[in-house]
This record gives sequence, C-alpha cells and structure tokens, in this order.
Amino acid sequence: MTKSAATRVRILEVALELFRERGFSETTMRDVAGAAGVATGASYYYFRSKEELVMAFYERAVEEMEPALLTVLASEQKLEPCLRRMISAKLDYFAPNRKLLGALIGQAADLASPLSPFGTGTKSIREHDQAMFARALETADVPADLAPHMPKLLWLFQMGVIFFWISDESEGQRRTTVVLDRGLRIAIRLLRLSSLPLMRPARKLVLELIAAVEGRDEPS
Repeated sequence: MTKSAATRVRILEVALELFRERGFSETTMRDVAGAAGVATGASYYYFRSKEELVMAFYERAVEEMEPALLTVLASEQKLEPCLRRMISAKLDYFAPNRKLLGALIGQAADLASPLSPFGTGTKSIREHDQAMFARALETADVPADLAPHMPKLLWLFQMGVIFFWISDESEGQRRTTVVLDRGLRIAIRLLRLSSLPLMRPARKLVLELIAAVEGRDEPS
C-alpha cells in the first residue's frame, strides 16, 4: 500500500470511530484531521466532506461483503434460506458499526441527502444490492408480471430489517432474528400464493401500488 493510500485509509478509520463516539452531526472535518494527524487542508484532499467519508465506508462494505454473498448464492438453491443467509451476512458485517449506522439513520428520511439509501447518491449501491437479490430469484417460481419488481421489494424488506436491527436493544439483537425469520416465512408464502390464478386480481393491486409509489400512471 502506498503512503497516500495508507493515509486515506487512516483518515477513513479515524472518521468512522469519531462518528461512532460523537455522532455524525457533532463531528467536523477538523476533528477528523486532528485525530488522524494530518492538516485539515490535507484531509480535504482525500475526502471533500463527511458525506464522502461515509460513502467510502458504504462502498468498501459492498466490496468486502460481495465474496460472502456470492458464496451464499452459489451454495444455497432454496430461496428462503438463501435470502436469510444473505441478509444475515450483512447484519454480521455491519455489527461492529451498528452504533454508527444509528447515528446516520436521520439521513435516511432526507432524500436530498447523498447518504440516504433511497436517494440518488446511493443509487449504484442500491442497484448492486437489488442485482444480488435478482440472482437469488433466478430459480424461484415468480409470476412474470411480478418478477421485475421482486428485487426491489426484497431490498425494501432488507432495509426494514436493518432499520429494526439498528434500534433493537435485545441481547444480541435476538428480536431481529425473529423478525427476519418470520418476515421471510410470510414473504415466501405470499410469493407462492401469488402464482395461483385466483390471486391475479391481488397481484394487479400490488402492481398498481408499486406504480403509484414509483410515480407511474400504469403498472409495467
């Protein structure tokens, strides 16, 4: 690793620690530079803002989690256990930074924030996650009209689990395990039922709801 790359890593690690200890809003770039032992101006050479620091953390997480997710996809053919293992792998990865994610949760509701998981700033990360879910669905029996939307719906389910996990104060976040397990059981059973002919009207309503949320007049 070059000296420049090592400095960048040090600044990022120091920033993440400060965000965990003090909170995202309470930490300044000057604080980060001082703790990392570099001049404030030098810190801006590597990261132009606190938001860029967090984005670097997100992007590193995507890169480091991918081998584990690919292993799950290659070894688990059944959809329910595959999804459970994929989401559990992400929770395990983020466990050391649960407090940090909690400090950032206020950014989620602000779509203008580059850190919102629902905003344009994180679009590539969101699409990468959804592509992974699409791969998990490749061998699943999904109605053709619902299939294009399932990766996004699973991603939304995952985000709900993560938000619950962040606030879960039970020992070892055991309540999250229950929520994930029960939630997936319900989702998989609903998916199976959705293939039945008598469920076609219900699927149409779901597709209309998705279209409304996405700002489209008609379901695709």
